[in-house]
Amino acid sequence: MDGIAVKLERLKREAQKEWKRKWRKKVRQAAPANAAEWRALGVAILSGVLKLALIIALPFAVLVRGSVFFYEHGGTPVWLSLLTAAILTGGVITMYAVWIARKFMRRGVRGGRALVMPLAKWVALPLVLFYCGYSLLYLASVNAKSAPVRAYYGSVHPLLRLALSTAILVDRDILITDTGRVPEDYGKMGLPANSRTRHYKQKDGWIHAVDLRTTRRGVIKNRGIQFYFWLMGFDTRRHVGTADHLHVELN
Repeated sequence: MDGIAVKLERLKREAQKEWKRKWRKKVRQAAPANAAEWRALGVAILSGVLKLALIIALPFAVLVRGSVFFYEHGGTPVWLSLLTAAILTGGVITMYAVWIARKFMRRGVRGGRALVMPLAKWVALPLVLFYCGYSLLYLASVNAKSAPVRAYYGSVHPLLRLALSTAILVDRDILITDTGRVPEDYGKMGLPANSRTRHYKQKDGWIHAVDLRTTRRGVIKNRGIQFYFWLMGFDTRRHVGTADHLHVELN
C-alpha cells in the first residue's frame, strides 16, 4: 500500500509539472510579442473597461438626468418627472435582465419576449423603487457635516437628493456642508443677507441648493464631482463664503 501511495504522489507531482509547463507555454504564446501588440492589448482592455462603466452608469444617468430634463424642460411636476424617468430606467434594467437571462438559457430556445414582463415586474420594478426610496429618504451621517445639515435633508429638492445619493455611491467621501438656511444664518456667518439664494425654501417648498466640501479632496475628485452635477443638469459654482466649497443648485 505504501508503494502505491508513493507512486500516486509521484504521478501527481509530474502531472502538476506538466500542467504548469503547458500553462506557461500558452501564456508565452498569448503574450504580446512587440510594442504594437502591447498597445493593441491596452486599447482593448481600456475599451472593455469603458464599455462596462457605461453599461453600469446608464440606468443611473437615465434616472437622474432624465428626471431633471423632464422637470426643467418639459414643465413637468417633480414627482411626475421622477416617475417618467423611473419608468425609462426600469426599461433599461429590464433590457439588461432579458439579455442576461437569455445567455443562461439553452441555445436555440427563443424566450426573450416571454421574459420581458416577469423580469420587469420582479427585477426592474423592485430595484428602481428601492433605489428611489433609499435616495430620497436616507443620508448617512458621515456624508453630513452636522446634525442640522442632515435634518434639513428631507427638505432638499427630491431630484437634488437623487443626484447626491448617486454621486455618493461612487465617491463615499462626499460631505454636505450646508443645505437649508434662513436669513439670520448669514449674520452668524458674517456675510450679507442674500435674498435670492436657493438655500432658502423656494415657492415649491423645497430647498434647491447644497454646498459640498472641497478641502482635502484633491483636484481630480472635485472636478469630477463638479462635472457630474453639470452633466446631470445642475448649476455648479466653486466659490468661497465662509470656506472654499462647491455650490450645487437646481433651477
